[in-house]
Amino acid sequence: MNSTNQFIKPLTTKKNENGNIEIGGCDLVLLAEKFGTPLYVLDEYTIRSICKDYKKAFSAYDKVNMMYASKALCTMAVSKILDNEGFGFDVVSAGEIYTVYKAGINMAKVLFNGNNKSYDELALAIKLGVGRISVDNFFELSLLNEIAKSYDKTVDILLRITPGIECHTHEYIQTGHLDSKFGFDLTQIDEAVELILNNYSNLKLHGLHAHIGSQIFETKIYGDEIEILVREIKRLDDKFGLKLDEINIGGGLGVKYTEEDLPPSTYEIANIVIDSLNKCIKKYNIEPPALFIEPGRSIISTSGVTLYTLGSSKQVPKGRTYFAVDGGMADNPRPSMYQAKYYAEIANKPDCELSQEITVAGRFCESGDILIKDIQLPQVEEGDILCVYNTGAYNYSMASNYNRVQKPAMILVNNSQSDIIINRETLDDLVHHDVIPDRLSK
Repeated sequence: MNSTNQFIKPLTTKKNENGNIEIGGCDLVLLAEKFGTPLYVLDEYTIRSICKDYKKAFSAYDKVNMMYASKALCTMAVSKILDNEGFGFDVVSAGEIYTVYKAGINMAKVLFNGNNKSYDELALAIKLGVGRISVDNFFELSLLNEIAKSYDKTVDILLRITPGIECHTHEYIQTGHLDSKFGFDLTQIDEAVELILNNYSNLKLHGLHAHIGSQIFETKIYGDEIEILVREIKRLDDKFGLKLDEINIGGGLGVKYTEEDLPPSTYEIANIVIDSLNKCIKKYNIEPPALFIEPGRSIISTSGVTLYTLGSSKQVPKGRTYFAVDGGMADNPRPSMYQAKYYAEIANKPDCELSQEITVAGRFCESGDILIKDIQLPQVEEGDILCVYNTGAYNYSMASNYNRVQKPAMILVNNSQSDIIINRETLDDLVHHDVIPDRLSK
């Protein structure tokens, strides 16, 4: 069965009677006119569809907890949708904790992850009642126990481990191999457990957490990861009598940015995960653990597009034709950081012949600010609206104010209705936190 992560475009994408592309029943050209560009657009139907894909795909295992990896895109409105669909939340900062809290989320459904959590962040997590903290290192074990003791609390934790699995993604988004900044090495687990049992009485260990990477197309590695986690649970029980009952396998399922991308479906991954887990349960003779899975990109990416207005152009003699848009690396840094590739269309010319090859350049003062190289489009004109697909994940969440440019607005579309969920920044927003010392005003 196909799942939503295997499509480049939001599920509601079509050409309308105006001859323009529409998503969620909303004409993209009219959205650009109403809200301005650059503009992030999220299709609610597509978000809910992938959530339902995940829930259905993993329904064969009784003890499943879906946790949305908020770092992909964290807003209060998105958190509300995911909560409606029965998801918990994997968060990695005080900002993400506070966002889901302000959205009215039950904080017992939240897991706090990260490799260098601060004192203030851990204290906030404890005060707001975050359900699990995934502890990454020895320093954090000591610090968390100290804070928990000061609040007279017992904190429920997982140990994040580095399973030693290397998936074939960009080296910056591999997190499961041995040479990684994340997690306890397998040789360090026993020492961590001994500290928890003998020294850190305000911490209660429930299980193990691992994450093997991002934008993953491979499937076998999920089975390898589960084998390692279940084997370690059995070994720790034999040695310490722990009876751990939770494993968190992270997320990482890939999405289809271009036609060359062939990500597996949620159903294929679920079959592998559940089959591997059932075999390991039998092999190691353990009680079936609760299974936590943390999809992020595959939940939100396909639902999102970014709209730009095309502006200036440059024809290099005997070379490329550049067309610039009114955004770029500040609202989507992924092409500059990861050499990420995207597919795009002219929203006001969906049926026109692909007659021109252009390179889409950003507006920022960097030669590397290129969004898409050598894409075939209809004859491009100033004022055309460019729709870049699959930008729901890691675009707004990684956006900056480089060149002192305001971050774009974000809207949610559904059933021909469009709603602002993030306001466009103003010039006053940009200078709001600036301070001129009195001595400079004399």
